[in-house]
Amino acid sequence: MTSKTLVVEPAAKLNLCLHVLGRRADGYHELAMAMQRITLWDRLEISVESGRGISLSTAGGELDCDENIVVRAARLYLETSGIDRRVRLLLQKNIPIAAGLGGGSADAAAVLEALNRLCDHRLSPERLACLAAQLGADVPFFLFKDPAWATGIGTHLEPLSPLPEVWYLLLNPGFAVSTAWVYQSLQLTKGGELANLPRFSVKTVAELVDSLHNDLERITAARYPEIGQMKKFLLEQGAEGALMSGSGASVFGIFLSEAQACAAQRALPPTSSWRSFVVRPCAPAAPGA
Repeated sequence: MTSKTLVVEPAAKLNLCLHVLGRRADGYHELAMAMQRITLWDRLEISVESGRGISLSTAGGELDCDENIVVRAARLYLETSGIDRRVRLLLQKNIPIAAGLGGGSADAAAVLEALNRLCDHRLSPERLACLAAQLGADVPFFLFKDPAWATGIGTHLEPLSPLPEVWYLLLNPGFAVSTAWVYQSLQLTKGGELANLPRFSVKTVAELVDSLHNDLERITAARYPEIGQMKKFLLEQGAEGALMSGSGASVFGIFLSEAQACAAQRALPPTSSWRSFVVRPCAPAAPGA
């Protein structure tokens, strides 16, 4: 067959709120989260050609290429669709790794979508969503694309009402945090019920700030004081609110304008080792995208 190539840019996400409601019998946790994609992207080049096997080349981050989630996504797609082809993956990492931003999950979802396009849409959107859930709890969200209220283990997704237009200054301290360690360290003092949790519904920036919540932040911040330091810096620079995303260690501050977010970024000390990104929410997905 003729080689086919597609280049895509998977976007990172922020958790605007993250509630841990309880631990399930299967070891997973019941969650309720508001998630939103932001304008911080990896770059993936996916090629399908004659032959067999999957190869991954990377730049911008140290990754285990043998068991990387994008390789697992490609393998799962080929096995499920019954396609016998060679897949080449070239990944440029811009999203910090193990940072609470869903970069690996975004990349995996992009591989599933890209292979489905390159292979003439062999699998239905529902089947792709099932494959995504097998790869990781956050992966279905990146197929969903629009801001979502995620429940269960994070795979049950409902669209959120339009959120206020804001800018974010995103800070990352440069070290990875193990999501598994954070959840293992979480001591639930009381069980929660989804029915008793107010649905995330905000129309104004003030309501958005009031809704910021992350049950995992205290765990990560207790071990890594940089979390508190980054939040303090963002608030001192005029952020309307600040929160750790996911299991960390990235922290974001909410700003009313790009100019304010950029001014806060410029205020970072020259000696700071924190990575910084001025971003905004991704535009809504186009119908049928």
